[in-house]
Amino acid sequence: MFGFLKDKLKGAISKFSKSVEESKEEFTPVEESKPKKEIKKHEEKKEVKNKEVKKKEKSKDHKVKEKTKKVLEEKEVEIPEVIEEEIKIENKVDEVVIKEDVEVKQESKGFFSKLKDKFTSKEEKVEVKPVEEFKETEIKSEVKEEKSFFGSIKEKITTTKISNDKFEELFSELEIGLLESNVALEVIDKIKDDLKSNIVDKPIKRGSVEDEIKNGLKSSIEDLFLVPNINLLDNIKNKSTKPYVICFVGINGSGKTTSISKIANLLKKNKLSVVLAASDTFRAAAIQQLKEWGEKLNLKVIAHDYGSDPAAVAFDAISYAKAHNIDVVLIDTAGRLHSNKDLIREMEKIVRVSKPDLKLFVGESITGNDCTEQAKEFNSAINIDGIILSKADIDEKGGTMVSVSYITKKPILYLGTGQSVNDIKEFNKDEIIKNLGL
Repeated sequence: MFGFLKDKLKGAISKFSKSVEESKEEFTPVEESKPKKEIKKHEEKKEVKNKEVKKKEKSKDHKVKEKTKKVLEEKEVEIPEVIEEEIKIENKVDEVVIKEDVEVKQESKGFFSKLKDKFTSKEEKVEVKPVEEFKETEIKSEVKEEKSFFGSIKEKITTTKISNDKFEELFSELEIGLLESNVALEVIDKIKDDLKSNIVDKPIKRGSVEDEIKNGLKSSIEDLFLVPNINLLDNIKNKSTKPYVICFVGINGSGKTTSISKIANLLKKNKLSVVLAASDTFRAAAIQQLKEWGEKLNLKVIAHDYGSDPAAVAFDAISYAKAHNIDVVLIDTAGRLHSNKDLIREMEKIVRVSKPDLKLFVGESITGNDCTEQAKEFNSAINIDGIILSKADIDEKGGTMVSVSYITKKPILYLGTGQSVNDIKEFNKDEIIKNLGL
């Protein structure tokens, strides 16, 4: 299953990622090609800023000393000669360049040590904030800026970005693969928009481009199946009044009658009673075909003559089920194209009379976009509730399964996987994603 589409996706993703990984001209950052110049400029800026920081430190230090002097004068405390002399000298100096060595820190520390020794014996103590605190704040800021600068260079060297123009160029390969696999145009547009928002102009680690594309594609395809699911068996068992009525619709040769026999067999296995309604009074041998399935499954078939009113057949089958306490009525209808207005009106009448609990569209998975368009038209006519895809076992392209739920906003309930009554399985989106190699 999905061999063709899987190969197309794999090839397109590989080419996409390889082109991005090997592209030097468009994605190599400026910092990578000439890091020495940039680092030199940064060092020059850093040196200028260090001087400014030191000036600020000196100014703050001087203000602290002035403030300390004022406090001491207010407290009528004798000011040490050393402190007085330092303040006088600093008042005469307009600009001081502080040396970048340990001696400056020791001298600064000594000043406050003297203050501490002077006033520890007094009853009233003056709390002075050390200049080192200001220095530490400024230094941390410098380190943070430096880390951020080199971190950004590292990020640009180890990552790449895909521009919008490059994405458009590379997506064309993937787009062709999806079109060849019968994926609907609306779905391709959605996948394209999702991928673009996930990877365009976003930093991607070099060597991880293919994984990013796969993850984005997987996420986008998973969203295609985000429609309310239907648990058929639970719905039947939870209905308060019998019978539960299911009407099957679709075009000629889509596998409606065979799908009905498979659903009937599934219901019997779950201990539910079933009656069949042969409402396809148009196609030659349609009634006979349903009766043969009824005999194989030991089920009652309600039928009229060919050419009779199909809505009347459905009504009689429901009446029979009510009279005999039967759980489920399965209504077979004639195949019809959406362009045949008379048959569409007939189908609408069957739905109006039988008031089915569930309207299921049956389509051939291998017909691709045709099946998707048919489901769309039937949904417009009678508002289908769910979908059964026949011949899914021989569908190598998979475009229908990927597209039909998104287009109709209806869930796929079952997949037909052969001609036997047991060849049917519940639809599982996770299995579809796995089969696509994502």
